[in-house]
Amino acid sequence: MKRARGPAGSSTNVTIVPYPRPASAPCWRRRRKSRRRSRSALECGKPTEQPRSSDDGRHRIMRTYLAAFAFSALVSGILTPLVRLLAFRLGAVARPGGRHVHRHETPRLGGLAIFVGFFAPLVGLFFVQSVVAQAFTQDVRKVIGLFAGGAILCGVGAIDDTRGLRALHKLYAQVVVAVLAFACGFRIDAISLPFVGELSMGIFALPVTVLWIVGIVNAVNLIDGLDGLAAGVVFFAALTNFVVAYLSFGTLPALFMATMMGAIIGFLFYNFNPARIFMGDSGSYFLGYVIAATSLIGATQKASTAVSLLVPVVALGVPIFDTLFAMVRRWLERRPLFSPDRGHIHHRLLDMGITHRRAVLLIYGVSVLLTVAAIGISLGRSWQVGLALVASSVVFIGLVRAVGYFEQAHGRRRQKERLRSRDSEILRRLLPRLPARFEAARSEADVLAALGLFGLEGQLAYVEILPVAGGEPTAYRWTNPTDDDPYGRDVVSARYPIGRDDAARAELKFGLRSDFGDVSPQTEVLLQVVTDMVEASLTRVKSHLAPRVLAEAATAEAPALEATSGT
Repeated sequence: MKRARGPAGSSTNVTIVPYPRPASAPCWRRRRKSRRRSRSALECGKPTEQPRSSDDGRHRIMRTYLAAFAFSALVSGILTPLVRLLAFRLGAVARPGGRHVHRHETPRLGGLAIFVGFFAPLVGLFFVQSVVAQAFTQDVRKVIGLFAGGAILCGVGAIDDTRGLRALHKLYAQVVVAVLAFACGFRIDAISLPFVGELSMGIFALPVTVLWIVGIVNAVNLIDGLDGLAAGVVFFAALTNFVVAYLSFGTLPALFMATMMGAIIGFLFYNFNPARIFMGDSGSYFLGYVIAATSLIGATQKASTAVSLLVPVVALGVPIFDTLFAMVRRWLERRPLFSPDRGHIHHRLLDMGITHRRAVLLIYGVSVLLTVAAIGISLGRSWQVGLALVASSVVFIGLVRAVGYFEQAHGRRRQKERLRSRDSEILRRLLPRLPARFEAARSEADVLAALGLFGLEGQLAYVEILPVAGGEPTAYRWTNPTDDDPYGRDVVSARYPIGRDDAARAELKFGLRSDFGDVSPQTEVLLQVVTDMVEASLTRVKSHLAPRVLAEAATAEAPALEATSGT
């Protein structure tokens, strides 16, 4: 309070009492500073007090994702060596030769470790309270579909890795699992196309969904040809789906992709070149199914279906392109679409002289480019989508040109190599010893013993003598004692009638491992020579497997015998 003197000549004292300010009211400087801070926050796009708590929620969700990733990687990394020992005990081992490029026996069944590592953190969410756990437990239908379908395909792949299954039976299992996924809510009901609008699938929703899931599963399976290749390609595809789901607030698909990336990282420590274990069909089937099904979670939103499906297609561009190219190549060569060969992209890179590890890293680089393009497509802006599509198109055109250029060089080189293939060289060096062995045979048992010795020295997988008449049992079967899987998928066969076609009672079947997926022309000629020796020996010892003596042959030999006796 201040005292002021009144007007001149006045003795009055004026007392000035200040207006009482509330304790909470800021001064003008503090108010101006607050206005500046709020204006700068709005200009920079920073959230206010309420969105700041939302940021804290996003950070907590990201910490949950990171925890799921780390726990999944830990479980997968711990279980992989144990699964490796189990694979050796069960005989689930990939042996070198044929289409395989590894040089040592390597166990399969690595998909079991990936499977357990993927679901371990997800099961733990049932016992915690968080936003991610709430989203996970609310959509139990999709969780059951993912778990049941993944378990079935992982089991089918494990049986194929251990005992072997026919391709048609595996296809049936994939279709059944795809139908199960459709029933659990993983479906394509509609697609939004530019210039067309929303296109409802209607009754075609089920077949389109089945085709999508089965196609992705087989695409991942076919790319699994080099150490760490399939795992790395799927990792980048999962990273793409994770980024897209996180930006679009898709809690469930982001959680699935985080755990998948962790399981893959834990497994890659043992699978990267030089690999100590392969994921096998159990791993490739499981990873393909999870990627295909998770991408359909976003496809349930009709407005973004085209983008949600285009993102994994671009991210998985390498295996999808390789699968389509393989089907076209086999169709042009008039071979079964599911027949194995060495025409895949990774095989072509190796044939060009690129080392194993560099071939894998090169495909990794292509996958990174496609990952960036897929994320650009997911942003949804026209110029970004267009730029991403142009970039992915350039990558695909480069792959097509590289494969097309190499097709001519590979064809010429393959023709030269087939003339001197490994199997034909072994047979060529062995052939001079065979006439003396077969001539020394005095009985049918001696002939078959000489035939078995030829199979062992010729490194054949098996030798069989099959009756021409159907329904009769195999007359003779020999399998290589050094080959644990003589009837494996990498074994090719060649069959020759013992004698003329119209006189043969049986035919000789040879099984061998070929580096080209078929029998080379020179090998066919050498095996035909061996068959002729077997025919002559069986005829000489009067075996029941020898060809019949036809009337034409008897009448043709009669004049020669008369002329001989007349002289």
